Amino acid sequence: MCAGNSNSKKGLIVREPFATLIVEGKKTWEIRKSRTKVRGEVLILSGGKAVGSAELVDVLGPFTPEELARHGDKHLVDADFLREYSGGKPLYAWVFRNAKKFEGPRKVRVARGAQVWANVVVEDE
Repeated sequence: MCAGNSNSKKGLIVREPFATLIVEGKKTWEIRKSRTKVRGEVLILSGGKAVGSAELVDVLGPFTPEELARHGDKHLVDADFLREYSGGKPLYAWVFRNAKKFEGPRKVRVARGAQVWANVVVEDE
């Protein structure tokens, strides 16, 4: 048995307040500038901690900021934010389900330089 591999997981780095909104199930679309092939349960990371998990089930798009603005109830950001974030590029909606918020944030080890995805080891499991 290889030590540490059993609690090595894929983590998505998300800024607050969006990380908490995802794990509370209030934000079901995470807007990104690219697609991802990752599917399944991922940890939601913010500030070097795992705040919860959610199942990444699909990627929709590409969308313009104006198209995405019509779905504000899913991603919880306004059209101005979407326009600024997109920088004129297409946007994608990463669709989450089955969100779970941890009772308290869990410490994780994240590789230096990770910006979107990180292979993490949960330290207090």
